[in-house]
Amino acid sequence: MERKMVPVWEKSNLTLEEAAAYSGIGINKLRKMSDDQRCPFVLWNGTRRLIKRRKLDEYIEKAYSI
Repeated sequence: MERKMVPVWEKSNLTLEEAAAYSGIGINKLRKMSDDQRCPFVLWNGTRRLIKRRKLDEYIEKAYSI
């Protein structure tokens, strides 16, 4: 069975590695930002951390600095 690769810009949730490549923000910085309980762009699936791509885009647009 062949797995179809979905481009990052079409995914709704990204891993930390995908989010870092997509946004240009480092993995450690994304991890630190998403550790906050009030983080609007993190989705926890058990212990797995996923980044909501659209919410991350909105957050970056509104942010002055990170």
